[in-house]
Amino acid sequence: MIMKKLMVIVGMGGGISYATALRFGHEGFTIAMISRNEQKLKTYQEMLDNDGIESEYRVADAGNHSELLEAISSIQSEHTGIIDVLLYNAAAARQKHILEETFEQIIDDFKVNVGGAITAVRAVIGPMRKNNSGTILFTGGGLALQPMPNYGSLSIGKSAILSLSRQISTELKDTNVKVGTVVVRGYVTAEHVKYNPTSIAEEFWYIHHQAGKELSEIVY
Repeated sequence: MIMKKLMVIVGMGGGISYATALRFGHEGFTIAMISRNEQKLKTYQEMLDNDGIESEYRVADAGNHSELLEAISSIQSEHTGIIDVLLYNAAAARQKHILEETFEQIIDDFKVNVGGAITAVRAVIGPMRKNNSGTILFTGGGLALQPMPNYGSLSIGKSAILSLSRQISTELKDTNVKVGTVVVRGYVTAEHVKYNPTSIAEEFWYIHHQAGKELSEIVY
């Protein structure tokens, strides 16, 4: 019996996450989705099923360490501990000037923008090391390269995600585990010629599918 590969997406939504689920799903991956909104997760599951893609979901807040860890652990238990690809796409995005932010709000945002990514990576990195295979992906943003005060908290989060991706890439440099981020420098809409979810999903697939692991960062 051939075991299907498994992709876990943290921060499942109808844009980049869904397009990436389609891209990997059409390559034979089962998609495990995690987000806070169960109704939307059910809808995505039905849509993927209509496309012939197997999927499942868990309800969890990416910014809640215990919830997220429990969700990933549950997926691992049902799939003999093997997660082949992790995509962290959760983000707390708000337009607010950095000097108008409260301490509490920045901390809450950071839990989603970065804390959850660390939780997810720590949950999958052990089995990936053991199997000497796997891919860890992060959705980056142009705010990491050109921070904007009016998106102050998110700018901090995207800068940290880029740093995290580089750190994990260094940590796993002597393994076959791939680590990568797509730094999206534009506003994503379905109609945009370049910054549309389908095109961005293709960049994630490229990082995963490349023969080696030379390309770990795509500034898009």
